[in-house]
Amino acid sequence: MKAAGGLVWRGGRGGPKLALVHRPRQDDWRLPKGKLKRGEGFSEAAAREVAEETGCRARLVEFAGYALYARNRRPKLALFWHMTADGESCFEPNDEIDRVKWLTPKDALERLKHPAERRLLRRVQVARVVRHLPR
Repeated sequence: MKAAGGLVWRGGRGGPKLALVHRPRQDDWRLPKGKLKRGEGFSEAAAREVAEETGCRARLVEFAGYALYARNRRPKLALFWHMTADGESCFEPNDEIDRVKWLTPKDALERLKHPAERRLLRRVQVARVVRHLPR
């Protein structure tokens, strides 16, 4: 299975903030991501999924890395991009995602459930991302 998503950043008091989404059925926090649709590329899927799950349009900045998951004993590959949030979020809670939180990288590491997503975030050089945030 193929998926794509984003490490969505915005500036804020106390430094850059990262978007995490909460899934009520699993009661977990994760990076926004989802499956590719037929004929869709990874970066297109990443932008679409981030918009659907966070309610904000985001600009792709650069490739961030990948995460591997096992789902029902089948491998799942998710590619992630660093993105910057454009404007305000118009998030609407739904059955799949009921909350979005903007957290510091440190706080995000503590909330992320999946080890592959924590590894991905630990590898991030936040200073490289910050230069792309709106002033």
